[in-house]
Amino acid sequence: MTTNTVDPAEIAKFQAMADEWWDPNGKFKPLHHLNPCRLDYITRQIEAEFDRDLTQPSPFSGLRILDIGCGGGLLSEPMARLGADVVGADAADRNLPIARLHAEQSGLTIDYRHTTAEAMAADGEQFDVVLNMEVVEHVADPLAYLTACQQLLKPGGMMICSTLNRTAKSFVFAIVGAEYVMRWLPKGTHEWDKFIKPDELFELLTGAQLSPVDRRGMVLNPVRWEWQLSERDLSVNYVTTSLKPKA
Repeated sequence: MTTNTVDPAEIAKFQAMADEWWDPNGKFKPLHHLNPCRLDYITRQIEAEFDRDLTQPSPFSGLRILDIGCGGGLLSEPMARLGADVVGADAADRNLPIARLHAEQSGLTIDYRHTTAEAMAADGEQFDVVLNMEVVEHVADPLAYLTACQQLLKPGGMMICSTLNRTAKSFVFAIVGAEYVMRWLPKGTHEWDKFIKPDELFELLTGAQLSPVDRRGMVLNPVRWEWQLSERDLSVNYVTTSLKPKA
């Protein structure tokens, strides 16, 4: 099993917070707050690419979706509710019992695994969609990691990948604000020099033999205190869609 992209120090950070995944006021409060915006983007991208109708029951039925770096299952569970066959994978083993218990309590069937993208690719796993959200900035080798994710896609499959831009604004908001001022996250959760600019991510995705087709910013509206998608403002959080060639 190849695990060269796993950064043990990064895994340890999330192991320490594992018990708080489903506490909306705990250490993952920012992620709970961001989740509706992420889900809006994810569901609409899948709906358009796979010709689904979100107004119908179980619109993602028949789709196999991987939530890599699934944590406690904040994205895995909505995908399962929409009818997808979901695998949630995480390199931090303490996250998985939390995720399994919450899925069971919610009446959902989700295949949670303590594994890595590289290990799953080596086993020949294939998915229609890979959700790769807020993970790439925590790995040791982004290109190798994204290449493994590409190998996990069926031809014509889609990967949705989000991360943080490396800007002065992201340093102020994601590190100073979230970790030191608001204390939403433990100090040291993020490392600014590991943040990835959008053009850099597109270059990495292309290097991993994927075709980037979209990118949007996720911006906090301070008046409504809610996250919104933006076509222009990618200065802090942003999300991308890329496709694996069909042949």
